[in-house]
Amino acid sequence: MTNRLSCNLPQRPTKRFIALGAFAFCLFICVPRSSAGDAPQWMHALVSAPIPAHDEKTDAVVLYSEINVSVQSEDKIKKTVRTAYKILRPSGRGYGEIVVPFNSHEKISNFHGWCIPAQGKDYEVKDKDGMEVSLPKIEGSELVSDVKAKLLKIPASDPGNIVGYEYEREIRPFVLQDFWSFQGEIPVRESHYSLQLPTGWAYRASWINHPELKPNEAGGQLQWAVSDQKEIRREEDMPPIDGVAGLMVVSFFPQGGISTSGFTDWQQMGTWYRNLISGRMDASPEIKQKVAALTAGSGVTPLGKMNRLAQFVQHDIRYVAIELGIGGWQPHAAPEVFSHRYGDCKDKATLLSSMLREIGIDSYHVSINTERGSVTPDVPAHLAFNHVILAIKLPDGLDDPTLVATLRDPKLGKILFFDPTDELTPFGQIAGNLQANYGLLVAPDGGELLALPMQPSAMNGIQRKGKLTLDASGNLKGDVSEIRVGDRAWSQRWALRTVTKDSDRIKPIENLLAGSLSSFQITKASFTNLSLTDLPFGFDYSFQAENYAKNAGNLLLVRPRVIGSKAKAILETKEPRKYPIEFEGPVRDSDAFEIVLPPGYEVDDVPPPVDADFGFASYHSKTEVKGNVIGYSRSFEVKELSVPVSRADELKKLYRIIASDERNTAVLKPVMK
Repeated sequence: MTNRLSCNLPQRPTKRFIALGAFAFCLFICVPRSSAGDAPQWMHALVSAPIPAHDEKTDAVVLYSEINVSVQSEDKIKKTVRTAYKILRPSGRGYGEIVVPFNSHEKISNFHGWCIPAQGKDYEVKDKDGMEVSLPKIEGSELVSDVKAKLLKIPASDPGNIVGYEYEREIRPFVLQDFWSFQGEIPVRESHYSLQLPTGWAYRASWINHPELKPNEAGGQLQWAVSDQKEIRREEDMPPIDGVAGLMVVSFFPQGGISTSGFTDWQQMGTWYRNLISGRMDASPEIKQKVAALTAGSGVTPLGKMNRLAQFVQHDIRYVAIELGIGGWQPHAAPEVFSHRYGDCKDKATLLSSMLREIGIDSYHVSINTERGSVTPDVPAHLAFNHVILAIKLPDGLDDPTLVATLRDPKLGKILFFDPTDELTPFGQIAGNLQANYGLLVAPDGGELLALPMQPSAMNGIQRKGKLTLDASGNLKGDVSEIRVGDRAWSQRWALRTVTKDSDRIKPIENLLAGSLSSFQITKASFTNLSLTDLPFGFDYSFQAENYAKNAGNLLLVRPRVIGSKAKAILETKEPRKYPIEFEGPVRDSDAFEIVLPPGYEVDDVPPPVDADFGFASYHSKTEVKGNVIGYSRSFEVKELSVPVSRADELKKLYRIIASDERNTAVLKPVMK
């Protein structure tokens, strides 16, 4: 059960709930004893099998994988899994380290692993040679979970050798649904999935990122097979793997129709989740008392009351995930969360919903994946979400410019999206990774998959202004102020949230200057509104940089763009781009630098203005001379969050335009006497 309705603490970009990579150290030091033992026939049949197409960067290939699912009843499913790899490069040895997660509703048995070396005898490791570990702690939380993992290290997982494993899993399912993931980061030669259902049961198979295939029927089993699946080579700023990999989602239906543990569409999935949260928002006397205290005052507006309740849940309810059994999906009751003063994302959403109800405001849980692109309207209803936020129904006539994360729903009216877990994003806004993302709104009449709004780009950005002075030796010094809003403010607040040393507090400024100046010294630095998340975050600093201007004979070459870079080289690769380019969120950054010329110099030439607008993003800059001051201003705006592969060359061109502008210099010459 790897996709629970739970979340990590705000760390962008967020990762999967189960951080299996954290086991690597343990795997390396806990090498099991191996014994000579013949690998099974299904593995030996692969020794002479052709290897799927690959290149010199491929670490390993999947020669064969097989999943056999036997649905025994609504309360019992048995699954047998087999997989074999051929290791191609030393960096592919990790495919011999097998990690199988499970929980208290699952049992893993008959876990075996084998290696067929290119020369010599087979190696075998058995269930008793492995080990069982608990899920590692997630940074920033105090996690209690029943998810564990069985670990098995197959010896001699070296280039040229074949390694494989098999195990059986017995499941007491919470949802009558299964997944067949047949595509990943290495090529797949052959993959199989079979399904056996009780008499009278039905199924529905839905395909994601792959043409639909009809099953073969043999011996009462439904059988699917795919072959020659190409690897997904990671590209910078690409969609999440879940959004591009081939996958089959299969749902099971008992005789007589859909059970309470199944669904076929988003509306039914919303009903399933609504049943899980039913009664959980009922307020205790203590909650009622707290709401009354927080919202007291004759002059407090409805918006002010909502804001106070939201801030209480954001800041006074600690993020702690306790997820045992169905608790991976089902929130704790609001009174429990309130009394303990902690909970995970769905717990915090439940408590806030309960408190809002006490002031007459309806709200609805929204399940969402923090990686935009993992869920789209094209995919079937399945458990692909890892986070929960709220959709708050705004009172009629409430229209405030601070409430930007809103949309009008045909049934519910105007709703505001809010993330109670994200303590650094103010009420009225949502983070960039949630914008233009799809979430399942759990309404009274079922679920509705809808696109969350994209906020104006001006709500996220950096406004940087610098007043600087250049001397005749080429040294530059002066003052810079930065105003950051949206995710740009979020990232700095998150980086500084636990910093106590003054030397560490200026590291973000040091990193910024180091990316633009060969040498510099910070002479003064401070920040503003670190904790006041409803106000812009600010940096103010002074620096000096020796030899900033370069001599060319009796001329001085000065770069008007002093600090900060917007150009990226992610598309400057030999291989053609395969996947869309994804921006984190809409943004509008601006720079304005004024450089006072050294006495005895005047401007001979300045860079040309730039006006580049490709629809999805734009860049504008200009350099002007006023008296003895060079003024440089520019803006960079992201207006669409996804650039298709067909327009990748346009984005590459834009980045090249930006890079050229960032390198351009103004020419200063001595004043003629």
